[in-house]
Amino acid sequence: MRRHASPAARLALLIALGGGIATFFVLDLHHWLSFATLKAGQLRLLELRAAEPLAVAGSFFALYVAVTALSLPGATILGLAAGALFGLATGTVLVSFASSIGATLAFLSARFLLRDVLERRFGDRLRALDEGIARDGAFYLFTLRLVPLFPFFLVNLLMGLTRLGTGTFYRVSQAGMLPGTLVYVNAGTQLGRLEDPAGILSPALLVSFALLGVFPFAARAAVQRLRTRRVYARWRRPRRFERNLVVIGAGAAGLVASYVAATLKAKVTLVESGRMGGDCLNHGCVPSKALLRSARLAHQIRNAHRYGLPDGDPAVDFRALMQRIRHIIEAIAPHDSVERYRALGVDVVQGRARLLDPWTVEIAGHDGVTRQLTTRSIVIAAGARPVVPAIPGLEECGCLTSDTVWEAFSTLDAPPPRLVVLGAGPIGCELAQGFARLGSQVVVVEAGTRILGREDEDVAARAHAALTADGVELLTGQRALRCERDGERRTLVVQGAGAERRIAFDALLCAVGRSARLDGYGLEQLGIQTGHTIVTNDYLQTLYPNIYAAGDVAGPYKFTHTAGHQAWHAAVNALFGDLKRVRVDVSALPRTTFTDPEIAQVGINEQEARERGIAYELTHYGLEELDRAITDSVARGFVKVLTHPHSDRILGVTIVGEHAGEMLAEFVLAMRHGLGLNRILGSVHAYPTLTEANRHAAGQWKRAHAPAVLLAWSERYHARRRH
Repeated sequence: MRRHASPAARLALLIALGGGIATFFVLDLHHWLSFATLKAGQLRLLELRAAEPLAVAGSFFALYVAVTALSLPGATILGLAAGALFGLATGTVLVSFASSIGATLAFLSARFLLRDVLERRFGDRLRALDEGIARDGAFYLFTLRLVPLFPFFLVNLLMGLTRLGTGTFYRVSQAGMLPGTLVYVNAGTQLGRLEDPAGILSPALLVSFALLGVFPFAARAAVQRLRTRRVYARWRRPRRFERNLVVIGAGAAGLVASYVAATLKAKVTLVESGRMGGDCLNHGCVPSKALLRSARLAHQIRNAHRYGLPDGDPAVDFRALMQRIRHIIEAIAPHDSVERYRALGVDVVQGRARLLDPWTVEIAGHDGVTRQLTTRSIVIAAGARPVVPAIPGLEECGCLTSDTVWEAFSTLDAPPPRLVVLGAGPIGCELAQGFARLGSQVVVVEAGTRILGREDEDVAARAHAALTADGVELLTGQRALRCERDGERRTLVVQGAGAERRIAFDALLCAVGRSARLDGYGLEQLGIQTGHTIVTNDYLQTLYPNIYAAGDVAGPYKFTHTAGHQAWHAAVNALFGDLKRVRVDVSALPRTTFTDPEIAQVGINEQEARERGIAYELTHYGLEELDRAITDSVARGFVKVLTHPHSDRILGVTIVGEHAGEMLAEFVLAMRHGLGLNRILGSVHAYPTLTEANRHAAGQWKRAHAPAVLLAWSERYHARRRH
């Protein structure tokens, strides 16, 4: 773990550096590092070198290290002096090592003095810079070192603010500065002919250095082309393509990718083996939110006294409720239908797709016809499926998932009397609360120590209290051991704290996560790397630059809106990547858990900040103070904003409360475009609305940062005006 510099040590180094620089200028030492002084004293210096060669070489080396370490003017003159005194070979060796050592000392000084300070203030921006440096830092440093017109002291300073390794900095600096060192030392061997150091860098030499600076980029592009050729070497590229793009999967990602391609007038084929709309429409977001809305209404009727009305006892017609869910799916389905996308210009094929090579897709159609399409690019958007844990006896007892529960319950006249939910993530908690409000006796079994493990403890505690109030029994720290069946009686056996417990159930719902669909698409034959998801780069490219992955199959975030966001980038890069590629930005990615109250989050939360060692300042605004929340009898929850210390820039926001997902949108916009809390405070919000909470949170931050000195002067000013 990196140790932070103490203020005393930082001050000591600052004094030492300042003293060295001040001494240099106060004693007018820069006069000795001038071109005129060097030419005038050349003979005397040569005599000294002849008399004491080692002492002169050592003194010269130490002086060069000091000048570069302190970023003092004079390195150019010392380079000339090296050639004049020691010749090309020895002079180059001395300058090469001395300049690299001095640059490394300047690099370390900048890091020691400034890195911690800037990290506390601009932590997330530095992290983005560090990620780029980790990936390409050595390359960019080498390129900058090749161009002597770029101030080397500035390179030392900027690189010191990153996490580039010291050894890497030294080695790359020595290699990159070598051509420039040779030029100056060689010029020094001809010192008598030089009238001015500016004459060293002739226009032709400047052009040569510029070309030298371009060389690494050209070399990098050539290496990339070579790697690409090797990847494709065993495949025969078609002479022409029947499609610009083939998209596999018609879920959120596939629909967006094909829509973008059709809008851009590309010839695109969309292949889907199941229902159009994918999991979100048919099994996930749409049916679950429809169920939660009905459950919420039943809950409000039972608690009508909160609104000044008599409590009711709603008779839940579960068959009608499930019919409503089917009608909602049917109402939305035309938006994702085959007919609509064909009307947009998309060639929609119902069937199973498999990659034969990087440009050929074989489609086994539902009509029994198999055909092959050649395409310039491919987007794999196959989605994910629910994970079913390997629990002994689970198959015999029967297990439902978020995909199968809707069909299984569609013919029931009442919700299952006893429902066990495995997993207390967002899906498990949403469905547990929904079915509990509809009349089921619900038990949630979670192996972790608390529900909603990704959320902050206070957020999870709010959700825990809400679910418990609705009658859900939450068993955390419990591991499912096995399922047992005796006729129609089914039991789940769990273990926690060394003791076993038996839970009888009528239905068992697994909600322990989702895994990417990776089988049957020919990925293994092509050698496309997979883990839990398909491995892609920042542009969503796989091993083959023309094959992309987007959505749940690419990860790491399994949200419908993320799938759409990735799909736009994948489609644009697939169609125009030869001209310009767009890196996927998920820095302001929102997520919402639709329990009651809702939990919405963007950026980092406190738990993530502590795990990653990110300094932050917390602003907490309770919704019990919000007028609209009070009028709607939903005055519970809070807005929690994490900002940089001493700055209004937003690191992350968590909202717990009514319509938290909608309230979050303002913060997502602010983070995406670099707007701070001052901008939110300066925006007019309609009264009375829930979104006023955002402005109140910003106002709370502002009060905590009120300028005490200015306010004191203002008080004195107004006091005088009263007399």
